[in-house]
Amino acid sequence: MAAEGGGKEMNEIKTQFTTREGLYKLLSHSEYSRPNRVPFNSQGSNPVRVSFVNVNDQSGNGDRLCFNVGRELYFYIYKGVRKAADLSKPIDKRIYKGTQPTCHDFNHLTATAESVSLLVGFSAGQVQLIDPIKKETSKLFNEERLIDKSRVTCVKWVPGSESLFLVAHSSGNMYLYNVEHNCGTTAPHYQLLKQGESFAVHTCKSKSTRNPLLKWTVGEGALNEFAFSPDGKFLACVSQDGFLRVFNFDSVELHGTMKSYFGGLLCACWSPDGKYIVTGGEDDLVTIWSFVDCRVIARGHGHKSWVSVVAFDPYTTSVEESDPMEFSGSDEDFQDLLHFGRDRANSTQSRLSKRNSTDSRPVSVTYRFGSVGQDTQLCLWDLTEDILFPHQPLSRARTHTNVMNATSPPAGSGGANPGSNGNSISTPGNSVPPPLPRSNSLPHSAVSNSGSKSSVMDGAIASGVSKFATLSLHDRKERHHEKDHKRNHSMGHISSKSSDKLNLVTKTKTDPAKTLGTPLCPRMEDVPLLEPLICKKIAHERLTVLIFLEDCIVTACQEGFICTWARPGKVGLLPSQNQANSPSGTVV
Repeated sequence: MAAEGGGKEMNEIKTQFTTREGLYKLLSHSEYSRPNRVPFNSQGSNPVRVSFVNVNDQSGNGDRLCFNVGRELYFYIYKGVRKAADLSKPIDKRIYKGTQPTCHDFNHLTATAESVSLLVGFSAGQVQLIDPIKKETSKLFNEERLIDKSRVTCVKWVPGSESLFLVAHSSGNMYLYNVEHNCGTTAPHYQLLKQGESFAVHTCKSKSTRNPLLKWTVGEGALNEFAFSPDGKFLACVSQDGFLRVFNFDSVELHGTMKSYFGGLLCACWSPDGKYIVTGGEDDLVTIWSFVDCRVIARGHGHKSWVSVVAFDPYTTSVEESDPMEFSGSDEDFQDLLHFGRDRANSTQSRLSKRNSTDSRPVSVTYRFGSVGQDTQLCLWDLTEDILFPHQPLSRARTHTNVMNATSPPAGSGGANPGSNGNSISTPGNSVPPPLPRSNSLPHSAVSNSGSKSSVMDGAIASGVSKFATLSLHDRKERHHEKDHKRNHSMGHISSKSSDKLNLVTKTKTDPAKTLGTPLCPRMEDVPLLEPLICKKIAHERLTVLIFLEDCIVTACQEGFICTWARPGKVGLLPSQNQANSPSGTVV
């Protein structure tokens, strides 16, 4: 058996592996690639990326797949574990000259069987809006490269919006666009909206509304990836300067930062409940960061080269049952959350929420996440309670409540917005769980149509200016200087109060020696070091994709092969069987 090598024969490609759930198996007939199935010569080309969308057609096979290989972009029906891939009939195929696609994202809100909106970013800086079902190209943004000339590193629709999208570039800039607005024929002029430690946000100054609506300048060097929190309120950015920066997206406030052990950070993802962020990068590590406490809680070492993608598995969740405990929040709140954001990632969040609102209350959640790297290896990791809450018997009640109430505010909190001040962020001595900012303060209007989201954004821009004028910056600076760790306006230490970090400091180079050993970047011996559950070589070339779907795991390598790994018990099931056999909460 290929999986029985135990990882010793490093040159052997694994086609299956076993975890506590059972056997994961590579389905060779479900492999997607260019129609000729010839390995792509990837020297000097951009990473292969994969995007999924479900168009909700009546056939029960609504999944669609988009991937880029070199200068080519393909759009297929994705048949998953059920049927063999038919590569002879792509729904759409495009070959570009002079520039290469680098990333792409579907709008899940507007997708139908007749039409999908797909954004594609390019190596020369442009962004294209296409409909691969209608085979239409509706718009090209930054066409003359007047906004940014550098490579697009990440493009995503703003959650809950039909028209707003965010684009990051290797210049370190990020731009907010509206598909309904034009870019203008001259270079944009900007006006400062907000400035903070190693970031600045500008609005576009023009008589009529034009793109970009906002320009973010974040950190030093390339902005490699960003990820929205499950409720769409927060934005995690990872940069070549090695920093994770987490912002409140609407109020443009810096919530917290973290520094890699060394080198740039390349990827980031949120846990399904928004409580944790995992990053990967050039230090070969995965780093787990607590959103609530703004601190590193663990690192994972299993890769032998750069970590290119990290992702949580929302379908593999272990839940311990306990006595019912006090719970604030209504079923309506959970139903609102249920319909918010991306269709796939919501399933575990909603499952946890549903379980929370029933009589059997879980007290601990084991998070499963995965990572792939340039070492061609797939690693799976479990984030367990002993890592999340080590040696704190007195605080177990508090931390359990925090896990459970990730989707509801404590009684009496009023759903305060913790992003704009430091008072509502948890400190280690607190015995009361803090008002968490993911769902308790989620406005109901945010899940409605794009018009209301646009008005929310417009309001945020207007209120952001007035808020900025009234920020108590002097108080914050005084508090900052009372601390023991003064580091000459480097990135600043991370206490558990997020507002300490908002100082009007221009971008400065940070000396890694000054951050190592601080809460910003703890030493290796100061935080738990995880070992992967499994670590398997699964490709010949570096891995660039890791996506967890309900019945399979999807990976892809730089040769242009998109692989489907069937979950235990999911091989070759028909859709009707699949649904019948799928438990609502997978206890593993």
